[in-house]
Amino acid sequence: MEDVRSLDTAEVAQLCARLRQRIVDTVQHTGGHLSSSLGAVELAVALHRVFDSSRDRILWDVGHQAYAHKLLTGRDEIFDTLRQYGGISGFPDPEESSHDAYIAGHAGNALSAAVGLALARDRSGQSHEVVAVVGDGALTVGMTYEALNHAGHAGTRLVIVLNDNGMSISPTAGSLARRLHMLRTGRTYSGIKRGAEGTLFKLPLGERVQWLVDRLKVGMKSVVVPVMLFEELGITYLGPVDGHDVASIEGLLQRACSLHEPVVVHVVTRKGKGYSPAEQDPVRYHGVSPSMPDKVRRESYSDAFAAALREHLASDPQMVVVTAAMVDGTGLARVAHEFPSRVFDVGISEQHAVTLAGGLAAGGLHPVVAIYSTFLQRAFDQILHDVCLPNLPVVFAIDRAGIVGEDGKTHQGIFDLGYLGLMPNMTVLVPRDGSHLRAMLDYAVRCDGPVAVRYPRAALPNGHDLHRMPVPVQPAPEMLRQGRDALLIALGSMVEPALEAAAELSRLGVEVAVMDACVAQPLDVDVICAEAAQHEVVVTIEEHVLSGGFGSRVAAAFQDNGLHGVRLQRLGVPDRFVPHGSRETLLSQLGLDVAGIRRACLAMLRQTNPQSTL
Repeated sequence: MEDVRSLDTAEVAQLCARLRQRIVDTVQHTGGHLSSSLGAVELAVALHRVFDSSRDRILWDVGHQAYAHKLLTGRDEIFDTLRQYGGISGFPDPEESSHDAYIAGHAGNALSAAVGLALARDRSGQSHEVVAVVGDGALTVGMTYEALNHAGHAGTRLVIVLNDNGMSISPTAGSLARRLHMLRTGRTYSGIKRGAEGTLFKLPLGERVQWLVDRLKVGMKSVVVPVMLFEELGITYLGPVDGHDVASIEGLLQRACSLHEPVVVHVVTRKGKGYSPAEQDPVRYHGVSPSMPDKVRRESYSDAFAAALREHLASDPQMVVVTAAMVDGTGLARVAHEFPSRVFDVGISEQHAVTLAGGLAAGGLHPVVAIYSTFLQRAFDQILHDVCLPNLPVVFAIDRAGIVGEDGKTHQGIFDLGYLGLMPNMTVLVPRDGSHLRAMLDYAVRCDGPVAVRYPRAALPNGHDLHRMPVPVQPAPEMLRQGRDALLIALGSMVEPALEAAAELSRLGVEVAVMDACVAQPLDVDVICAEAAQHEVVVTIEEHVLSGGFGSRVAAAFQDNGLHGVRLQRLGVPDRFVPHGSRETLLSQLGLDVAGIRRACLAMLRQTNPQSTL
């Protein structure tokens, strides 16, 4: 850190260029969040020249803008392991480095945590600085406003850096984004205010001058800053400043520290700065996959969902779509382009998205909420209270369900079955392939109550659909393979490896039946128990935590129905957070690949029949 602070202007520029090139070179091989971190290089350098991250607490909201921060805090030599299994995380994590003040995977938590850290500092009589670096996308998060309100009320010393590039992943939605654009493109609020005050005080109007000044301040703030934001909340606003001018950022940060109160420093950056492909298309280069030139991209579950949804929008004028800053991630970009008035992007506001959908349904429309599993969990109460309780016909298209891979423990979608399964009136469908997903969506949009369709971040099964018979009008468990020795009950993405494991076992002389459960909630107890009663060994397989998951419900059903003679093995994710790594590596480590399923099945059969030669 001392080395960074001692650099002159030319050396700072050289450092920024080296950091930018290191990020580009690494992310091309490992994948990662490119545009955001490139845009924040000068900001990261300025922060580390003004603050000491070994003492001061710097919180990065979301954290996909923090690659330069990682490089500046001792992780250059291991940066090539970014997002790789056993390597460094793509997000700040205190378990990885003491320079990372707080976990940062989901947008909108940094400011609340920063207020807490600042109050804890004050309480303990310490003097270090607390800095929250938030993107403008975080200003669509309701919790951010709650934290701003508290920060202004508490008056504690806190620096809030608003990294404003006009985007979260896609361009930032909402009226606040329009107000920030006015600030970015006009003269600074402080500059206008000072100039106007100087002019007015030269006029010989006595007391009326002060009244005019006061009214001018209110008028300007109502134009360029939302009424209940920043200064109206007791938080001083400084800026905007060029986010690629290190010296200017440093000056504003130092001024903010000297005020000893909550201060917003508005920094305007360009997403993808310094790498022309990312500057020209920051959405495409927000999240980059590892470079694999010989790999042909297969159709994904997200692609299949978007294609099916487009057909429903074309045929049903009452259908609308709600998403939370995930138009591109959920495959909706083309759909939104074709039906712009019927796709609502509410920004990073999952709670609002869900209750908005409830209101749309109560108003007679047919809403589909397209959202990642890891983000849907932020709207638990809204699903329960605002959708399930009134039993409203809202369809939840839950993308990225299960193991998502390199984004790691903050993004693994492994908890949704647990909390959705608690909710009365909720139906949860889990497709095993593209045809199945389409059929389940067809069913879901016809239902009178809430339905979730849960699918993974993965390509569709290789070469063919696993669906071999017409999907019934109402999805139900299906037997896909018969076998006398054991029964595998698989859910969604686990059906393909279950069938492959059964085929390998057959070559060993072991005949295993495979059932696709199809419906995770409500459990079809009669069908599952009737089939299980025909086997001594049953193995459930799910891409979800075992605690409160599908296998737990099957175990409870066996207990309730007296199937005490059936030996049950539950395969899934153990009760811990899953780190980052490729999806294939993590599934293998968890025993949820073909080899793991085969091993578990053989182990159960050996326990049942110790004399077996298997």
